[in-house]
Amino acid sequence: MKPNSAPVVLLLAAGLTLAAPLAGRANETNPAPAAKPLDLFADQIVAQGRGVKVTRAQLDEQVVNLKAAAVARGQMIAPDRMKALEQQVLGRLIGMQILNARATEADRTNGLAVAEKRFALIRENAGSEENFARQLKTVSMTVEELRRKLVEEAVADAVLERELRFEVADADVKKFYDENPSEFEQPERVRAAHVLVSTRGEDGKELNAEKKAERRKRAEDIVKRARDGADFAELAREYSDDPGSRNKGGEYTFPRGQMVPEFEAAAFALEPGKVSDVVATQFGFHIIKLHEKLPASKVGFAEAEPAIRQALKTRGLQRQIPAFMDKLEKEAGVEILDPELKPKATPPPADAGTEKKY
Repeated sequence: MKPNSAPVVLLLAAGLTLAAPLAGRANETNPAPAAKPLDLFADQIVAQGRGVKVTRAQLDEQVVNLKAAAVARGQMIAPDRMKALEQQVLGRLIGMQILNARATEADRTNGLAVAEKRFALIRENAGSEENFARQLKTVSMTVEELRRKLVEEAVADAVLERELRFEVADADVKKFYDENPSEFEQPERVRAAHVLVSTRGEDGKELNAEKKAERRKRAEDIVKRARDGADFAELAREYSDDPGSRNKGGEYTFPRGQMVPEFEAAAFALEPGKVSDVVATQFGFHIIKLHEKLPASKVGFAEAEPAIRQALKTRGLQRQIPAFMDKLEKEAGVEILDPELKPKATPPPADAGTEKKY
């Protein structure tokens, strides 16, 4: 149960990072653009090249997903930015096809493993199977389509990492750690376990008062069993409706500000080894057992080093990607067939004169 975690639509919608700088606030109007002749032919090819073919239907699907993702976080994409967004999404679709076509068997194996980990994280962060299903429905996506998209993205990442190769010096890792102390401060946390008795039906809708009363009685029975000495992890595995923690004995470790207020307040108020009364939240009824309180601390260099190294490596790779992808597109002879989707040429600086510079 991580209600404040990013929902699946924010994690899986292709090219979501492209939407952020183009988005306005949710109360802005967002009228549908006027229909173009191209819209009448969903399977019309908008870009092609050797090993590359992007149709209008593929492009529209990604754009719709992005708009849904923006709405889910309370934003709307400004109408005058839609064309720029379409151009960016088209570029991403072209790049994905080119990179996946260059993948080796090892790239595909590595990509599949990474994709499965990302899928598991998305599912856990959804908080429940019902939330996960609703979030997929929001972007009109099935579980199979989500898995396929995650694999495509992870394989593309593997190809980039293999072909670009960026090594991070030990001294740079240590320098980052020393110069960014606030990044490694760990706030006070608790390690707690819970059993969730959901108050929603399989359709995701709230249960009626009578059925809620039955669920509360079930939760009160679990409180009694836990306080009488029953193994709390076993209770979670048997009775909890939270798929994100059920198989871990109901455990989460978290700081303040991550869980819904009622859950957070109850967990931080407990003493280690104690079991809470029934705690009601928007998700249902919770029974919480506190395992330990973890004081604020600083993550040591040895523990932080792998994450710093990966972050610096990713940053280095990202600097190389634009030129690398331009090269691959030229090699593939990529042509954008819809004139409105062609990026506008950047005008030369005012003082560039008439001399051409390459």
